[in-house]
Amino acid sequence: MSCFVVLWCATWLGEPWPAEKALHDSLTVVGLVALFWAHRRFRLPLSSWIFVLVFLSLHEIAAHWLYSYVPYDRWTADLFGFRLSDVFGWRRNHFDRLVHFAYGVCAASVLYRYLLDKGGRAARWCAVIAVEVVLSTSALYELFEWGIASLFAPEVAEAYNGQQGDLWDPHKDITMAVLGAVAAVAIHLRLRRRSRREEVTR
Repeated sequence: MSCFVVLWCATWLGEPWPAEKALHDSLTVVGLVALFWAHRRFRLPLSSWIFVLVFLSLHEIAAHWLYSYVPYDRWTADLFGFRLSDVFGWRRNHFDRLVHFAYGVCAASVLYRYLLDKGGRAARWCAVIAVEVVLSTSALYELFEWGIASLFAPEVAEAYNGQQGDLWDPHKDITMAVLGAVAAVAIHLRLRRRSRREEVTR
């Protein structure tokens, strides 16, 4: 948690878009409150804390550059000598897609583990429910993002939402989150199956 706090403070250093960053941070505060509430009620395992804080860390990094301007091309050019956009032929900044994919991975992993530990459901149903929750919360987030930008900062709604001129941006963000969730639960189910096979062979 202390590492996340240090990162959060660092993202405010030289912040070029303080108003928009504050709007993004309001969601971080909601996420942290929900995390502490869930931990007090359900005693979340360490892995759940790690998943949530990894996602929030990516969100904070993206929020510093308003999502649309994260300089990953400069980072890869400095470290490896090439630009990711040149390698993949990208014409827009795709860091927002990474964050939505990470949300799907992290949220589905936490939900799957919680539902499985709670008992009463087969592992496959826990996976299905986790993916469905990611889908529904991703859709709600897109509605919330649109609403908060329109109500509190209509003049910067396009920049805050990070659409980069793409009318289908919300749909693609939701899709990335669902793909992340499906990938996460698929891995969890495979690991669980392998663990059970090993127990049988002992």
